[in-house]
Amino acid sequence: MKKRILLAVIGLIIVIAVLGGIKGAQIGALIASGENFTEPPLTVNAAEVSLQTWDSELHTVGAFEAVEGVTVSAEQPGAVTAIEFQSGTEVAVGELLVQQDIATERAQLREAESAIALGELDLQRSRQLLTTQAGSQAAFDSADAALQQARARADSIRANIERKTIRAPFAGRLGIRQVNLGQVLREGDPIVSLQTLDPILLNFVLPQRHYNQLQTGLTVSAYTDSLLDALEPQALSGFITTINPEVDASTRNLAVQATLPNSAGKVLPGMSASVAVVLPQPEQVLAIPASAVLNAAYGDSVYIIESAGGGQTVRQQFVRLGRQQGDFVAVETGLEAGQQVVTTGVFKLRNGQAVSIDNTLQPDFQLQPQPDNR
Repeated sequence: MKKRILLAVIGLIIVIAVLGGIKGAQIGALIASGENFTEPPLTVNAAEVSLQTWDSELHTVGAFEAVEGVTVSAEQPGAVTAIEFQSGTEVAVGELLVQQDIATERAQLREAESAIALGELDLQRSRQLLTTQAGSQAAFDSADAALQQARARADSIRANIERKTIRAPFAGRLGIRQVNLGQVLREGDPIVSLQTLDPILLNFVLPQRHYNQLQTGLTVSAYTDSLLDALEPQALSGFITTINPEVDASTRNLAVQATLPNSAGKVLPGMSASVAVVLPQPEQVLAIPASAVLNAAYGDSVYIIESAGGGQTVRQQFVRLGRQQGDFVAVETGLEAGQQVVTTGVFKLRNGQAVSIDNTLQPDFQLQPQPDNR
């Protein structure tokens, strides 16, 4: 009995040993296969780091201002008897906007004109009497002074009438009407905003170190939210017309003003804009497609393609970037001309990863892209 049990135990041990040997061999084979496994290369798009000639630009922000802009207001107290304009319309210089009550002034003017007529007759009689020596020089001088006073009074009344006849001081676009018919205006009460929109001024500031680079006539491009066309920003272009002859002592900034055409009225006074001043001397920059940059909190980087063992691998390289133009971005440090960088899917890569280049579906990167997305 004991002998049979012993034989069974020995048999079981042999079976377990055989099974363990088989499993060990299988695991060893898997480990060896894993060590010899080579990951297939990842297909990527690539572009060469190139030396390009870009327009040299200074960038800042600015605000639009009307060449002529004013809030038309009442010069004299008086009730509104007529409103001759519609809100938001274009008006010509001298066009009647509002008429205040001038009934009293008209009556006073008729009285003054009667006094003028009487004064002219008195002066004529005094001149005749003085000529025949029947009158005195003093009487003639008194009649002449009385006539001049009557004329001055009439001129004063006409000026009051003119001040109560409110006209557009210049051509432009009217804003929202702020008066109503019958309203009694006080001196200085606003009536309507009047702005000249074409051309329009753009005011901005630049650090004093750029003073020697600036001159009147330089091209200025302005971008603002109101210039979005089919989701693509469009520039409003003009020229520098004024450079302030002094620097702000508190900020050390120089004030500059440009004049831009605005025939379509796409921008209004008070709007802010991103400003680019094109300098006369272009600059040479190392440029790569902007899609090649991997942005991260700890810094910007790209993946450089290098040859390794008959294949190609990538190496992550941190870079310092400059300004962007079109589909490209300038690289200030970290790359050299002629190197190749991965341009798509950079977030999938890691250092030392094998890659193969296929630019069949590579986008056409341009300095001044014109996407057809209408």
